[in-house]
Amino acid sequence: MGCWRDPTQAVFAAIKLPLIVLVTACGNALINGMLAPLLGLNLTLRQSFAAVLMSFGIAAAILGASSPLMAFLVWNLPALQLGVKVTGVVHAVMLLTLVVVIAFAGITANLRLLQLLRKLSGDAKTARRILFAWLAANLLLGSQISWILRPFIGTPGLPVQFLRPDAFHGSFFETVFYAMRRVFHGF
Repeated sequence: MGCWRDPTQAVFAAIKLPLIVLVTACGNALINGMLAPLLGLNLTLRQSFAAVLMSFGIAAAILGASSPLMAFLVWNLPALQLGVKVTGVVHAVMLLTLVVVIAFAGITANLRLLQLLRKLSGDAKTARRILFAWLAANLLLGSQISWILRPFIGTPGLPVQFLRPDAFHGSFFETVFYAMRRVFHGF
């Protein structure tokens, strides 16, 4: 995905994306393994990790299927050299599209876990409660790890770096808010 901006960004994305998946999967397995017993389902850490890997596999399939659409978007967006305002809007459109596609894949993958949670818990209400808690935890952890490493497209006007000096400044949600403002209000 980073080749939209610079070949070096693509190399960094090839390193960072698997790192994000690994750290997020391990973190989610730990969090989910702690939340499930608190919410009424006694899962072992191993079972929690297996559930996370299953959902990540489903998400990967959905993301792989959507990659031609993302490539089409990148191919048809205006070039970065057209000007700062256009570049900012183009970057915001790209960023928001990635967020929507990844969120859709993650939510859909976690919803597939509902059947497993129902079977393991024997209760639909408990399964839904656990799924909601897992979705919230996975969203918070995954989005912040992605924010810190920022593997996808980089920011126009800033040099391509593996890890920014301000990586821990701001948040994923703040960036999404500003991107939405830029797309819908032009600033």
